[in-house]
Amino acid sequence: MAEYDYDVIFIGAGPGGYVGAIRAAQLGLKTACVESRETLGGTCLNVGCIPSKALLHGSEKFAEAADGTLARYGVELGKVELDLAVLQADKDEAVKGLTGGIEFLFKKNKVDWLKGQGSFKDAHTVEVAGKAYTAKEVVIATGSSVTPLPGVEVDNDPNNKNGGIIVDSTGALALAKVPAHMVVIGGGVIGLELGSVWRRLGARVTVVEFLDALLPGMDMDVRRDAAKIFRKQGMEIRLGTKVTGASVKGKKATLTLEPAKGGAAETLEADCVLVAIGRRPNVAGLNIEAIGLGLNARGQIETGHDFRTTVDGVRAIGDCIPGPMLAHKAEDEGIAVAEYIATGVGIVNHAVIPGVVYTNPEFAGVGLTEEQAKERGEIKVGKFPMMANSRAKTNHEPDGFVKVIADAKTDKVLGVWAIATVAGTMIAEAALAMEFGATSEDIAYTCHAHPTHSEAMKEAAMGVTGKAIHI
Repeated sequence: MAEYDYDVIFIGAGPGGYVGAIRAAQLGLKTACVESRETLGGTCLNVGCIPSKALLHGSEKFAEAADGTLARYGVELGKVELDLAVLQADKDEAVKGLTGGIEFLFKKNKVDWLKGQGSFKDAHTVEVAGKAYTAKEVVIATGSSVTPLPGVEVDNDPNNKNGGIIVDSTGALALAKVPAHMVVIGGGVIGLELGSVWRRLGARVTVVEFLDALLPGMDMDVRRDAAKIFRKQGMEIRLGTKVTGASVKGKKATLTLEPAKGGAAETLEADCVLVAIGRRPNVAGLNIEAIGLGLNARGQIETGHDFRTTVDGVRAIGDCIPGPMLAHKAEDEGIAVAEYIATGVGIVNHAVIPGVVYTNPEFAGVGLTEEQAKERGEIKVGKFPMMANSRAKTNHEPDGFVKVIADAKTDKVLGVWAIATVAGTMIAEAALAMEFGATSEDIAYTCHAHPTHSEAMKEAAMGVTGKAIHI
C-alpha cells in the first residue's frame, strides 16, 4: 500500500496551481488539485485577467464605432447603441470556454480535481469537503483577493438593498448598466483597466489615487505619461488624494476625500464606486497554524529558491508568496515547483518578469526602472517616441515611447519600458533579450520588420549609444 494518496497536492487551481498540477502529472507524479470554485482557473480566468480583457476589447470596438474613429477611415455608421447584455454574454462565453479547457486538460493529464475548500490537518494531509487526502508534497497556490478599504464597504450583489453601488473588481466586471459616474479608488492596473472599460462605454470616470502618480512600481516616465494620456481620454485623475469613508443612500454613494498630505475634507458623489487599492494573499482557512507555518509582515508565505517553506513537505507559489502578483509569474512558478519536486531542478528568473497594463495604449515594462538602475550604478538610456514610428503614425496612435536602460560599462540591458497600443506584445522581445543577457547593441543590430511598432524597440536600443535614425 502506498504511503501517500498522492505524490503532490496543489491547493488552488489558479494559474499557478492548475499549471503546476498539469506539469507535475506530465512528469509522472500522481497529482491532485484542490479547488472550491465551480470552475477551474482561479481569479485570473474567472473574474480577473480574462473577463477584463474581453470587456476591454469589446469596449474598444464600441468606442471606435461611437466616437467617430471608424469614420476617419471612411466607415460611415448610423446611430451607434450599446447592448451591454450582449457584451457581457461575450465575456462569459470566453470565460466558459477557457475554464472548460482546463477541466479537459486535467482529465487528459490524469489530474484529480478535489472539489472543495482545502485545509491542513498536518504537513502531509489536506482535508477537503470532510475527507482527508495525503501527499508527499503539498503546494499552496491559493492566490490573492481584493484588499479591503476601511470605511468603504463593498457589496457586489446588485440584488441586495443598496448593493452593486460600491464594488470590487469582480462586481465591476458584471455591472448590468453603464453608471453615469464611476469613481475608481486606486490608480493601479486593475482600477485603470476597468475604469477605461466603463469610460469608453459612456460613464464619467474619476480616478482617486493616494500617491502622486499612477501605476505604482512602473518607471516614472511611464507613470507621468499615464496621467496625461488618461486625462486626454476624458478621465478625471485625482492624485495625492485619499478616501476616508463612504455612505450609500438609494442608488448613490457619497465618498469623503482628503488630501493625502493633510487638508480639508470634501465629498464626491457617484453612481458606482470601484475599490481597487490592491490585493492580499489568500491564506485564511488553510489552517496553516496546525503545521506551524507563519507569515511575514505583509501576510505572505516566505519560501526558498525551490519554493520550500519552513515546513518540510510544504511549498508555496504565486500571489501568496513575495513578488509581483501576476498570473504569468504564478504559471512559471507552477512549472518550476513541479520540476523541483520531480527532478530537483526548476527555473524561474524573477529578475525578468514583464508587467502589462491592458488599457489603450498599453503600458508595459520588464526589469529595472530608471530610478532603480541609477541606484545600482552608471547607466545609459535610449528613448524613442511612438509618434516617430511609421506604423503608429499611420494608425493614428501617437501616444507613448519605448525606453531601453543599459549598464554604462557593459551595455547589458537592465530594463525596458514601453507605452504603445501593442506594448504588451512588444515587451516579450525585451524579456527574451534580457533572459539571454543581451546588450542594447544586440537589439539595435537585430533586423526588425518594417513597418511595425517593434521598430521603436530597435530605435530606442540604437538611442542608447546615440545612433537612433528617425529622431
